[in-house]
Amino acid sequence: MKTAIYPGTFDPITYGHIDVIKKSLNIFDKLIVATTDNINKNYHFSTDDRLNIINNSLFTDLRLSKKKVKVISFDTLTINLCKKYKAETIIRGLRAVSDFEYEFQLAGMNRKLNNNIETIFLMSDVENQIISSRFVKEIVKLNGDIKKFTTKSTIKSLKDKYE
Repeated sequence: MKTAIYPGTFDPITYGHIDVIKKSLNIFDKLIVATTDNINKNYHFSTDDRLNIINNSLFTDLRLSKKKVKVISFDTLTINLCKKYKAETIIRGLRAVSDFEYEFQLAGMNRKLNNNIETIFLMSDVENQIISSRFVKEIVKLNGDIKKFTTKSTIKSLKDKYE
């Protein structure tokens, strides 16, 4: 069974993230969607809230299989997470060229830490490449409509937070 890890902050999860998840499921038998806190970011949702939003989005709204997708939080190096779940691949999403430099460096560092772990870059569908969690949060704060950017569960959680 081929397992991959898709790490990210998912604050909140968007259709861009979901495109990457769906594409990963076409390649791997099992996908671990792993949310974490990056010390360089300010979060709108706690880790527990993000876990709930991701679970509701993937399993309630989209009805993905819990046999193929596992949602977790972590506070360790991603390569250590790979070892724990016997995953040989890290999935990273790319939206634009501007993402590539950071992602390229991150993949290189992970490779130096464990040369048995590969990183695969996947792009979301064209119509979702412009979506970022940051913009989704800004639109909600300004009472805009985000139906085209994320799931019903995420919309509800965002509206609950900002209303």
